[in-house]
Amino acid sequence: MIKNMFYLVLLVIGASLSAQSTILESQVMNSSLLNTEIKYTVYLPDGYDRSDRWYPVVYLLNGYTGDETNWIEAGGMQHIVDQMIKQGNIQKMVIIMPDGDDRLYMNRTDGTYPYEDMFIKELLPFIADKYRIRRGKRYTAISGLSMGGAGSLRLALKYHEEFGACAAFSAAVFTEEEVTASDQASMDGYISKAMPDMVGTTGAKRLNKGYKEYDVLHLVKTKDPAQLKTVEIYFDCGDDDFLTLGNAELHKALLLKGIPHEYRVRDGAHTWPYWRESLPVGLKFISDSFWK
Repeated sequence: MIKNMFYLVLLVIGASLSAQSTILESQVMNSSLLNTEIKYTVYLPDGYDRSDRWYPVVYLLNGYTGDETNWIEAGGMQHIVDQMIKQGNIQKMVIIMPDGDDRLYMNRTDGTYPYEDMFIKELLPFIADKYRIRRGKRYTAISGLSMGGAGSLRLALKYHEEFGACAAFSAAVFTEEEVTASDQASMDGYISKAMPDMVGTTGAKRLNKGYKEYDVLHLVKTKDPAQLKTVEIYFDCGDDDFLTLGNAELHKALLLKGIPHEYRVRDGAHTWPYWRESLPVGLKFISDSFWK
């Protein structure tokens, strides 16, 4: 009897030690809108392959020059999420990390590369059909850093019927003064793939229709506040980050329009150590929103 109990304990311990989440890196979806393959990485929580449970989903976006592997390789995302779930800080969730392709998560303004349309019309339905995720905005959230931070805010607020929550880190949000006064070479490098109509312009000419399509501040100022209020919003930025002014301006714009949100400023810069600290805070915010 004692011997059998001993082996039973060993089996339980062994199963516990072997239990872990699954990372499927650089998976592929064929996009007819873009006429190319879109790569994405997926995080599946422990137990996904042993149950029939359906999970909430978070789309986690990479920054400029990054790809679908960044949050795993540089962000330590798998360990962070595993530990938070184990400690009971967040519920189990599926996390999708698509390659942003430096397109600012928007349609190219000359109409040749509709990345945003692909994201909403192809990627979201594809993921919903392929993985056991719960349907509806209440169980669908989006997050990201830098370019992906701005992308997550913009997509969540523009498509408020799709997303119930957003958590953005060091979002690439700029004041109008920063855009008009910025160095031409750096501006061209950041926007060239998505907004070729802005490349070569200077000063106030940069604030054209294409830029307004990208600008989160413009979206907040012009959209119906009743629609904006349907999305749970969190964003943070380091006090040494070059994006501090834009994020503070976003906080101000949301306050003036009466949109509930959570905004934090912490010690830090535009770096992975900062984002690795932001991720658990943002995911906790998102996980709590799933229960509302």
